[in-house]
Amino acid sequence: MKILHVVRRYGPVGGMERYVWYLTRELRILGHEVEVVCEVCLAEKPEVIAVHELGKIAWRPRWLSLLRFGWRVARWLKRHPHPGWLIHSHERINMHHVTTFHGPPFAGVFEKPFWRLLSIRVLMHLYLERRELTRPFRIVPNSQTISQQLAHYYPQLAGRLSAPIVPGVQPGTVRAWCAVPASGGVIGFVGKEWRRKGLPLAVEIVAQLRRTRPELELWVIGPQPGEIQQLFAGWQGGYRLLGWREQSYFAEFDLLLHPAASEPYGMVISEAMAARVPVVVSDRCGAAAQVTSDAGAIVPLDAPVERWADEIGKQLRRSAAPPQFARGWDDVAREYETIYRNIFETDLK
Repeated sequence: MKILHVVRRYGPVGGMERYVWYLTRELRILGHEVEVVCEVCLAEKPEVIAVHELGKIAWRPRWLSLLRFGWRVARWLKRHPHPGWLIHSHERINMHHVTTFHGPPFAGVFEKPFWRLLSIRVLMHLYLERRELTRPFRIVPNSQTISQQLAHYYPQLAGRLSAPIVPGVQPGTVRAWCAVPASGGVIGFVGKEWRRKGLPLAVEIVAQLRRTRPELELWVIGPQPGEIQQLFAGWQGGYRLLGWREQSYFAEFDLLLHPAASEPYGMVISEAMAARVPVVVSDRCGAAAQVTSDAGAIVPLDAPVERWADEIGKQLRRSAAPPQFARGWDDVAREYETIYRNIFETDLK
């Protein structure tokens, strides 16, 4: 099969971007012809994948940036026709056969006060989202959470929704299990978008735990220390603000805490489970669907801090490591193969 992927940034530089990066490489390994159209490639281009860079576009305002990127892709396809190719988009364009939906629908704005709709920004985002969803033959959510939200806000498109295809996990360092000291331990928090991912709540939870585990530490990876230092006012040690780190960090954690208020998937959760690190996550995380009882715990976001602390305490007192989570990107690629083949056999004949 011949598949053309469309993404603004091509490279392993973010959740969605890593999804596209590893998926395209695995599709090529499976023997398919793969090309990528993007604004910019942010990694060394794979030799076996043709990557077409259209040039950077100013990122603000975001709706205009998305619109302009769509125009560029349309012009490029007009100049470089790809008859017989399936176009798989991860962006807000309107000339694709498949779209993968990586984030919460913008249509959630309808749950907010009506005056939030009274702006060109909101109206354009709603237009771009609806355009993206009404064009393709198949809409692929990247989690069960996103699937439910799309079905809720766009019931007329439910027939185009495929089963979710959740991200794979790259093999990495596996944490060597050892018992956590009764008075200590290291809880990890990972995420640049620290407010949405629940860092203020994480700080409150760990502060509660430190009453009985005075040597417990919270390590924060993602935001710059200056952004979040105020959250630790009154703390006397017990935390490390590490900024962003590219290298693996799971071997240093005794537990990953991810109390996100809104998380379409949360690849850091599956990556932690692949490293055999216990996880405690909110019920607002798409990856919660992959968290089994022997891998960690799922806690309602609005649960009292004491409930969170209790669940974390149980994980820190484990007598054995959790099982290793395994989902290869080749599995992801094979699931897409089924979707592509069905479209080629029915819709693109």
